[in-house]
Amino acid sequence: MKKLLNAQGLSDQEIDLKISSIMSDGAEYEFGKLESKMMQYATKLSLTPSEILETDVVELRNSGMTDLAIHDLCSIVAYFNFVNRIANGLGVELER
Repeated sequence: MKKLLNAQGLSDQEIDLKISSIMSDGAEYEFGKLESKMMQYATKLSLTPSEILETDVVELRNSGMTDLAIHDLCSIVAYFNFVNRIANGLGVELER
C-alpha cells in the first residue's frame, strides 16, 4: 500500500501519519476520493470478485491512478486474499 501511495505523490511521512491515525483507537480519518475508491475496489475484489467490471477500473483511472498503480492494487489485494485463504484452509492459528 505504501508503494501505491508513494506513486500517488504522498511522502513516507504523510503515509505513516495516515496509517498511525487510522490505527489509533477511536481515531476518525476522512479518506480522500482516491483512497475511498481504492478501498471500495479492494472490498469488492475481496468479497465479490466476479462482480468486478471494467467500470471499476475506469473509476480508479478517473480518480488519478495509473494503470501500473491499478495493477499493483489488484495484485496486493489478490495476494492477501490468497494467503488468507491458504491459512484458513490449513487451519493456521494466528499468533496472539
